[in-house]
Amino acid sequence: MRSLRLAVVLLGFGLVVACGWRPSGQPREGATPSASAATPIVPAVAPAAASTPASAPAAPTATSGAPASEAVAPFNRAEFEAFLAEVRNEALQKGIKQDVVRTALTGVEPVMRIIERDRNQAEFKLSFATYRDRVITPLNVQRGQKLRDDHQALLRQVSQRYGVQPRFVLAIWGIETRYGAVKADVPLMHSLATLAFDRRRSSYFRNELFSALTMLDRGYIDFPTMKGSWAGAMGQPQFMPSSYLAYAEDFDGDGKRDIWGNTGDVFASIANYLAKHGWNTSQTWGREVRISAELQKTLGNYAREGRSGCRAIDQMTRDMSLEDWTRLGVRRTDGGELPKAQQSGALVQPDGAGGPTFLVYGNYRSILRYNCAHHYALTVSLLADRLGDG
Repeated sequence: MRSLRLAVVLLGFGLVVACGWRPSGQPREGATPSASAATPIVPAVAPAAASTPASAPAAPTATSGAPASEAVAPFNRAEFEAFLAEVRNEALQKGIKQDVVRTALTGVEPVMRIIERDRNQAEFKLSFATYRDRVITPLNVQRGQKLRDDHQALLRQVSQRYGVQPRFVLAIWGIETRYGAVKADVPLMHSLATLAFDRRRSSYFRNELFSALTMLDRGYIDFPTMKGSWAGAMGQPQFMPSSYLAYAEDFDGDGKRDIWGNTGDVFASIANYLAKHGWNTSQTWGREVRISAELQKTLGNYAREGRSGCRAIDQMTRDMSLEDWTRLGVRRTDGGELPKAQQSGALVQPDGAGGPTFLVYGNYRSILRYNCAHHYALTVSLLADRLGDG
């Protein structure tokens, strides 16, 4: 997942910074929040180059109050038209059909509102506990458990094929689009072209723009249906176009990879993404733990070496065996010892010293590849625990 300061959203769970779409970039009067900014409100930076983003990259955590303001210069119309001409020529050189290029790019306009959102987001410093409690509410857990029961047979089939436990698929689905209830409404070509033209993010979004054109060229989606968040994320799992090409699945074999309306394809695509990023079906994600005061003082001695490309991973300790962590003073939250398992894990403190501590396993890193942010990955994990597999 590439790091970008994009949407600030606690999607469908109480705090949304979003708007309906107009070519002018102005929200519709009385518009209700939608998935047009379907990105969790957590820190994110670029992970390893090999990692393809699943959902739209998340906004970094920051201080409450007024947004950090950055002036947005008006678009130069001639420059934007020249940019579109370059995109058309490059798309044709890549073998994308001329009628697809013409249909997709005709009438595309820069949307100033998108750039304003990208640069001048209202930023909120939410503690992990606050973020978690706004997402993992009794109502959201109840709804997720009902959907788990409604789709039990389908989830079991997906789990058997991809090796990902149903509860994790449900949790990601729930956080990304409130179990598919939140719909995005921004024409994707407008949002991607706008962000590709804005030179701060040009390389990343230019690639996503060509991935979207490739989707149209291959007939994976028709042009009127191609809508997503203002950051370019699509469908119920909020895949970026490049992630769609790499990981979206046609679970029922109907010839379509429909992450907008086909529940089986949605579940399979989420599971496939996790599976392709190292998911181990024999393990869970981790657990909350307590650590001794002495270990807290010396925790820096166990810092992870090197850089993974994902800051959240780099902020974790290095992996050590559960036996070693027990010896150093890590205990269950009830004071009991850790399991006597031949397993390694790393420590995570999302709010730093004084906040909660979690011992996380390899599957947790797979969730971070979906969205490289501890608030997001821990909330997915804890919601999954509450939902259960049924």
